[in-house]
Amino acid sequence: MRLVIRAFVGLALSLCAGLASAQETPAPQSALHIPVRYETLDNGLRVVLAEDHTVPTATVAVYYGVGYRNEPRGRTGFAHLFEHVFFAGSENLPDSVFYYFISGMGGIANGSTRLDFTNYFGVVPANALNAFLWAEADRMAAPTISTQVFQRERDVVRNEIFVNVQNQAYGDWTWIDLPMVANENWHNAHNFYGDLSDLDAATVEDARAFFEQYYTPRNAVLVVAGSFDTNETLTTIEQYFGDIPTGPELPEIDVSEPPQTEEKWAEMTDPLATEPGLAVAYHMPERGTPDYFAMILIDQILVRGGDARLRRRLVDELGHGTQISGGINLLGNVFNYDGPMLWTASIIHDDAVAPDQVLADFDTVIDSLRANPVSAEDLAAARSKFLTEFYSSLDYSTRFGVADLLASFALFDDDPSRINRIEDGFEQVTPELIQRTARTWLRRENRTVLELRPGDGRPAAPTGEEAP
Repeated sequence: MRLVIRAFVGLALSLCAGLASAQETPAPQSALHIPVRYETLDNGLRVVLAEDHTVPTATVAVYYGVGYRNEPRGRTGFAHLFEHVFFAGSENLPDSVFYYFISGMGGIANGSTRLDFTNYFGVVPANALNAFLWAEADRMAAPTISTQVFQRERDVVRNEIFVNVQNQAYGDWTWIDLPMVANENWHNAHNFYGDLSDLDAATVEDARAFFEQYYTPRNAVLVVAGSFDTNETLTTIEQYFGDIPTGPELPEIDVSEPPQTEEKWAEMTDPLATEPGLAVAYHMPERGTPDYFAMILIDQILVRGGDARLRRRLVDELGHGTQISGGINLLGNVFNYDGPMLWTASIIHDDAVAPDQVLADFDTVIDSLRANPVSAEDLAAARSKFLTEFYSSLDYSTRFGVADLLASFALFDDDPSRINRIEDGFEQVTPELIQRTARTWLRRENRTVLELRPGDGRPAAPTGEEAP
């Protein structure tokens, strides 16, 4: 049933995007002006309201401050597993009834697990907003966490691992394997998708304890964006969510990374890969600092778009491969994380070219950026590319992008109005700051190189089993 609903959600989103493309207006040329009302209920639930009557729908997003970094040792993949369990309904909307309830109102719903949060979101016609809020409150207060549900969803997650990682060439090597080598702190360096042995050892009691610790108003942000009356909706939220218990104090988790002082190099074999690959990761500056904004534009200069320098050199000029991939926070975007982060770049390259040669050619591009200030024209182009991507990601047809930023800034910074100040940080970036940031952070001592080698064509055997 979950797969059917996911397919329905994907289709609905595609239809929404198609309708929006015919009606969208060009992205605004000035800074954002999202109306933001920010309140905290007595039980600790943070509420962000962004009233906007452009489209007669309402987007609801609930973000819980628990993600891959927070899951317990010995329970890798548990945050993602619990996301599945939480979709199994609640006291008044058991199992799949939740989805039929939402779809029956003409709405869509989905969720995801990320490094620092797990989110649940949906879009409904404006006149169905109160019903959707009631459903989310019922799920927050009393989700269905039974042995039957837990075992079923664990099997679903196991199947995802087989399909998306173990039986797919290149799997998720840049967002699972690379961080495990680049980072030292276990919270940043474990298998986020989950080791099968850890998933098999998990119990329904673990799931209940996880819910009681993390899925509480104290650790949640509720965002409503769209066509509604702010005061009336806040009253409704207080009515539905206000009596849910605050929850216990959150455990202290240290996710900091020690400074890297020398280059790391690791190798892995992908049995299904047909060509070798090379991935490089550099530790990022702290989120929100001047260097952070400069790194976002460096990302544009190096890997984004057809004019990106790494693409021009490695792909267009040297023909080492067909594509350069990479970015900041491969599991989300440059804003929705809170903690240590990597900037990565990767290429699947011709097996006739040695990895050392690919890396040497990579370094010529990086060294040039470190040695020479970018031109004013290149900087302006990078800023323009970023803003084009940024405004496109806001997705005004569903408002998911807007809701994501409001929730992230509330969850991590207690300041959702930061959404309206995003452009300010990029206006302060100069060619000199770009060069200084590249010299500081794109050092060999601050990077990890992961070499991927093709294997024998057989996928890895599940834990505890022998390969044929």
